[in-house]
Amino acid sequence: MCLICDRIELIKAGENPYFVKELETGYVVIGDHQYFEGYTLFLVKEHVTELHHLHPTVKLRFLEEMSLVQEAVSKAFSAEKMNVELLGNGDAHVHWHIFPRRAGDMKGHGLNGRGPVWWVPWEEMAAEDCQVQPKQLQNLIQSLSVELDKVII
Repeated sequence: MCLICDRIELIKAGENPYFVKELETGYVVIGDHQYFEGYTLFLVKEHVTELHHLHPTVKLRFLEEMSLVQEAVSKAFSAEKMNVELLGNGDAHVHWHIFPRRAGDMKGHGLNGRGPVWWVPWEEMAAEDCQVQPKQLQNLIQSLSVELDKVII
């Protein structure tokens, strides 16, 4: 099993504290670390390592739902710009990283602190002081849940 499959099993067992909402093709979860407040992931339900491995109708629906999740994240966390990426080099299970961005949100990186998320070293983004705290986690889940309910069709 992979790390994302393990996290999905925790969702199914009602034991994943980061879980926000189940959609038709995937699960919305808050990121463990909140260097960029509102960082969210959208995990495809089926274990596949590449987007093109999904059945065409599932793939199209997954892309549509990702767009809706991205819209909800943008609204919930007052983003000025969104960074969305699907990589899979570390965890080979299709999933989207969804980052709401605001001016000056990158401590010392780029013009006015703004640039793509990959300009921030992983060690900095995943530092202990960026780990989401229980009260913050509940606030993030609540804010995102409200917006997801508005955009999910």
